[in-house]
Formats: sequence, structure tokens, C-alpha cells
Amino acid sequence: MDKLLVVNLFVLVLCSIGRVNSSAYDKIVTHSRIRARKEGPNVCALQQVMGTSKKYFSTCRNWHKGSICGKKAVVLYECCPGYMKIEGMKGCPAAAPIDDVYGTLGLVKATATQQYTNESQLRGDIEGPTSVTLFAPSNDAWDLLDPNEKLKLAENENQELYNTLLFHTVNQRLVTKDMKNGLVVPTMSEDHNLYINHYGNGVVTVNCARIIYGNQVATNGAVHVIDRVIRPVSGTIKDILEENENLSSFATAASAADLLDKLGEAGHYTLFVPTDEAFDKLPSGYLERIIENNAVITALVKYHLLNSVQCAEAIMAGSVYETEEGSSIEIGCDGDFLTVNGIKMVLKKDIVTSNGVIHLIDQVLFPDSAKEITELMGESQSYFRDYFSEMDFASAMRPNLEYTLLAPLNGVFTEEVSSIAKSELKLLLENHILKVKVSLSELYTGQQLETLSGKFLRAFIYRTAVCLENACMVRGSKEGKNGALHLVGSLVKTSDKTLYKVLKDEGQFKIFLSLMEAAGLYDMLKEEGAYTIFAPTDDAFKELTSEDLTLLKSDVTALKNILLYHISNGIFISGGLERGVTNMLKTMQGLNLPVKFVNNSVNVNSVDVPDTDLMATNGVVHVVKNVLYPPGLPVGREDLWVLLQKLIKYIKIKFVSGYSYSEIQSIASSKKIKIVYDDVKSTEVKYKEVVKAEPSQTKITRYVEKEPTVSKVVRVIDRQPINKVTRVLSGTGAGRKVSEGLTVTGETNGTLAFEPQIIEGPDVSKILSIRDNPSLLKEETSRLTQLIKGGGQFSAASEAQVGTRRRLVRPLRKRPSMSPFENN
Repeated sequence: MDKLLVVNLFVLVLCSIGRVNSSAYDKIVTHSRIRARKEGPNVCALQQVMGTSKKYFSTCRNWHKGSICGKKAVVLYECCPGYMKIEGMKGCPAAAPIDDVYGTLGLVKATATQQYTNESQLRGDIEGPTSVTLFAPSNDAWDLLDPNEKLKLAENENQELYNTLLFHTVNQRLVTKDMKNGLVVPTMSEDHNLYINHYGNGVVTVNCARIIYGNQVATNGAVHVIDRVIRPVSGTIKDILEENENLSSFATAASAADLLDKLGEAGHYTLFVPTDEAFDKLPSGYLERIIENNAVITALVKYHLLNSVQCAEAIMAGSVYETEEGSSIEIGCDGDFLTVNGIKMVLKKDIVTSNGVIHLIDQVLFPDSAKEITELMGESQSYFRDYFSEMDFASAMRPNLEYTLLAPLNGVFTEEVSSIAKSELKLLLENHILKVKVSLSELYTGQQLETLSGKFLRAFIYRTAVCLENACMVRGSKEGKNGALHLVGSLVKTSDKTLYKVLKDEGQFKIFLSLMEAAGLYDMLKEEGAYTIFAPTDDAFKELTSEDLTLLKSDVTALKNILLYHISNGIFISGGLERGVTNMLKTMQGLNLPVKFVNNSVNVNSVDVPDTDLMATNGVVHVVKNVLYPPGLPVGREDLWVLLQKLIKYIKIKFVSGYSYSEIQSIASSKKIKIVYDDVKSTEVKYKEVVKAEPSQTKITRYVEKEPTVSKVVRVIDRQPINKVTRVLSGTGAGRKVSEGLTVTGETNGTLAFEPQIIEGPDVSKILSIRDNPSLLKEETSRLTQLIKGGGQFSAASEAQVGTRRRLVRPLRKRPSMSPFENN
């Protein structure tokens, strides 16, 4: 065990050494030195890809996997840069001799480059009194050149060779710690630059050629050995697209997306460019169709673009990169092949430009945002995809509209589900298609979303979950060009039953319902609202006699305290519970109810919940087989204490003589009344809570005879009479009608809509003022509740009419606001 601890600590130190103030390349070399410490001083451990000459100072990730680019790698031990062996001694105890740049080429075994500097007359430039850095191609790098290219280098008395070597040379000393990512340095070849990238995995590239042996300091500069011969860079990514005839399709797409000019500007880009042959593989006319859709063509082009330079030689394992479109792609490697999203599709790597690098690919990449939502379904939703096709849901979806698919995972389709009649299953699956595109970020608690079948799903937002009705979403949401896809862990089930109907129809909650009735809580099960009920079955009361039940019902205060401890304001779905913690639900009794998700089941107050998520129009029912009781809440009556001990056995209930339960006010829902003012264009619609209160006064400021105008209606203030009118203006001559009172016209989403009631009355058009006639005020206007539209004749409402209006605005209590799990 101690040995294992030491090894783990060593790995931790090794992989944390990057905190030292040095470049990524230097850190990797330091790692390699530590790994090889048993081999002697100044020895570095490298990994070599089997069957190749490629060697790497590698990261912890590659080291522990024992592979580079998915290929098996063997460990080599070599002298670290700048050191050498001494015969008969362990490791590399000697520092290599320091020489000028020309002589250093021999020390680092770049003998071909050394020979070519002689032949091209460059030697004098790199061994004289100057300071230069030479990026020297290895011997293998020269061998990789096409024979015809080598012949060209010898033309004009090796002038081309001289120019090529000059392009590898910088007129200053540069070591890897100086080579910042994105650095551009001028070469000794006129008007040409080198583009350096320094990656977090320790790889340093120069025009995408990898430094394989770096930092060999010379008396007049430095030498770095690279793995290829590099060429001068001319032009931008845009220039390459426009000049290469085989890339015309992508150039056309980039132009249609207004991105071609951007690719001609300064920057650091990686562009995966599908060839024309790649576009030819698409359905006939596809490119022409999507070019007309700016959002789709823009998404498609941006999905091929990274806002960083990723040279092929820097890729040692798969890594995920964010594209300019916003989603991600994985760039990896498989031996000598570069892969995109795990597929070998790169035809040509590392076309270096002044503003980035191009890789040519033989497939067009499609982001989710450029796909139909039906194309977003993956293998984990293949059962739903099959049902979707078999039941021809696509034909019911209009082509120019957006939708949302709630795709259940394959595990949801059990044998029981598969045995459901096809017609019934189709109705059930229609719940999984919403008539609107909605992303996760747009959902909120209380939101209602219409399904393809015309039903509405309620949204519930929890700390760590988002649910629609009983079904909670799992990772994997996607957005396509005509909608969104969300994965759910269960079938979405709606309900047209109230909590009362659900409990009654289940048949196992008769006693619970009778107790709710005895406590005066029966109506809340039927009214509008949002409640979570942990409902005890009849079996939970099996120890009680009829006398016990009578005793329990006789103490309404105690009964309310017990029953309301089973009920919470708000709808809490089991899938919305945060795993690994206790979720505290504020009960209507006042104390918190601890709920846990343990071993794939719900546990409340240490009691298992055998059945969950029985959905209702006004809440949800979770089934419990025990009566719940707040721990620590004492009982003050001995007979009730004895009864509760028989009923509740999972906790010990404390008896405190004389203790009395808190009185709990009657539970009533709060409703909002929508008042509609006819023909008053500038009037705002107000929502007010109606509170029980007798009118304290009836006030009419003044009636003035003049041309009709629209008067502002003053909003109703709590506990003030709703019959207050600031000013009423009548038209010329005798008016005929006054709109007075409120009449119910319908009910929508829990709000009442009213329209004016027309009541005939005496002519008041010539009344100029009633301030001096209080008796008239008292006699004619004391019964008005609200004057909405004035002018012409009116009469005071009859007592019967006033009574009707009062019944319409009967007092209602305001329900407390709901919130997800409320922690104390």
C-alpha cells in the first residue's frame, strides 16, 4: 500500500511540474528527465511509435496509455538535449561541446543540412560573427522530398537550395521559451515569415513542421531540428480557396455565408475544407438549396472553422475543439492519418497560410444546427426513431414550422410498453412532439407547451434537472435547423384528472381521503393549484380501529398538522431530486420534509416510496405505505399519543403533556381576476387580488357636460372599494347608457374575464355638479361597484345586481409562490 502511495505521489508531482515558469516544451523535457532518472544523469525518456522513426517527449496522457496517435509506442532512453555519453559511465554525464551553428549541425546529427549549407555557400552566413537560429530539417526530412524537388534545389548553382535554407534561418537567437504561440518572425529570406505555434502538450511547430530536437545552443545562435523541409508561405486562406479549382464548392458556400472575406483577414484559423468531390456525394441540388437559407449555410461553413491553428503534428491524441459555429468537433489521429470526429477523412494536411492552416477533407461536415431534427436522433434513441417513422409522425409536422422532440432512451421501451396497442401507443408518443422549438435555457417552471395531439405539458425546473410532466431530461440535447431534440429518461404521461380523482380512482387511498374531508382539506384536492402529495395507502392505517379513526378526526387541528406534513406547495417530480443529498421540501404544515433518492428509489423521512409521479392536473402524487410525522414534534394528549404510536413506528414520538399543535389557517387558492375595459384603448389591463372588504365610501368627483374623451381609469388598490371613478365625461345632449358593473364572459388560465353590463336609468346629461347635493349622491350612487364607461342615461344598479357582482368578486386567499426544493 505504501509503495502504491509513493507511486501515485510521484505521478502527481510529475504531472504537476508544469507549474514551473518555463515553456510547455521545456516542461515536457523535464518530465522526460524525471521519468528516466534511474537510467543515470541527464537521460530523457521518449516514446517512439512502433514501426516508424517518430519519437516524442510525451505528456502524462500518452505515457500512461502507452500510445501515440492510437498506435503502440515503445519507450526509449536518450541523452537530453545538450548532453552526451562518456564510455564506461552511466547516463549522460557530459555537457556537449559548444560550437557555432554550422558545427552544431553535426552535433545534432543534421548532417544532410550541414552538407547542403556547404554546397549552397550558406556556411559563411551561419558560422561567422552573427546571431542566428537555424531550423534544420533532419536527414529523414530531406529524404521525404520528391526526387524532382531535390533536382530543382540544385538549379542555378544551388541558388534554390540557398534560398530554401535561408528561409529556415532567423536573424536572432530563439530558444523554445521565446517561441510563444502565434509568434511570427521574419526569415533571412526576403519578404518571408515563419509561423510558430507552441501547444500545451509541449509540441512546437514552425510552419506546421515539428521540432523534434530543440534548444541546441551555439556560440552564435541556436539549432532546432525539425521533421520536414518547409516552404515559403504566400497568401491567405481566402487566396487558397479562390485559386484552387477543386475547392470551388466550399468557396461558393463561404461566400454565400459572408465568411470568405473574413478568411482573407489576419487571424489564426484552422479550416477543414471539403473538396468538390466531397460535395458531389451530397444529394443532388443540396448545396443550391441550403445556399438560399442563410442560417443553415452559415452554420455549415462555420462548423468547418476553428479559431486557432491546429497543425497535424501537434495532434498526439483525440481532443475536442469548439468551432466558430458554436458546437464542437473532435480532432484526433490514427497513425499517420488525421481524423475528424473519429473518421479518417483528411486527404491533405497542413497547407500553411499567413492566417492559419488548411486541411483538405473528403466529407462535408454537418453541425446539428444544419440538420433536420429527425436527423439528430442517435443510436440511444433508435427505438423512438423507429416508432416515429413507423407511425408517420413526420407527415403531421408542417415543413415551415419548428418543433421539439422529446426522445425517450431505448431502455424506456420495455416489454410492457411494447405490448401497448398501437393506437394507444401512438397517442402516448404524440406527447413527445411539441408544436414549438424550445431550448433548455428557455424553459421555466409553470410554462405550458402544446403537443402534436393538442395536450399541454407543464415544465418544472429543479436545481439539477429539467422535467416536462413526469419525464426529466438527460444529457444530449441538440438543436437542429427546424427544432430541438431533448432526451428523456421515461415516457411523458399527461393527466386530465385532479388530485382527488387520481386518489379516488387508485382505490387505495379511501382513509386518506376521508381524513382530508374531516380536516376541511377536501376541496384543495379538486381546485386549481400545484401540490405534491405523499399519500399514505389504506394499509398505512391498518393498525387503527374505527374508534381510533373517530378520535383522529375529532381533533381537527392535530389532523391538519399531520395531513399537511404530507403536502408541499409546488410540483416535485422524482426525477427532479438531486442525487446524493437530502432534498428539503417545505410542507404546508410548516416543517421541512427530507426526501432522498437512494438506490434508484425515493425515500422520504426514511420511508420508501414504492410508486412515484402519479400526475394530476393540479399536482402529483407519490405513494407511501406509512403515515409521515415530523421528527421532534411532540404530542400533548395521551390518547392521541397512544394512537400515533400505533400508526407511526419508524420514529419515536415524544409525549409532552399539555403541548398543543399550531393552528393552521384554512387553505385556499389565490386567483387573479382579469378586468377588461371595453373601448378604452389606452387603458392597461390590471390583475388584482380580490380581498374581502366592505366599501368604505362611494365617490364621484364631478360630472361635466362636454365632448366625449377617453378618461384614464385609476387602478384598484387593495382593500379600497372598486367603485371609485375619478372623472366621467358625457357627450353632447342627453346620453342614453352607462356601462356599469361586471359580467363574467369566460375563464382562461385561472383568470376571470369581465365585460360591461348595460343598465338603463334616468337622464343625467344636464347635471353639472352634485357636490352640493349629498343626498342625491347617497341615494343614486351608493350601490355602484365600479363605473367603467360613462355618458348618457344611467341608473343605480338594483340590489340584486349588486349582490350578483359581489358574488363574482368573492374573497379568495392568495396562494404562496412556489419554488424548487426549499432548504432550511
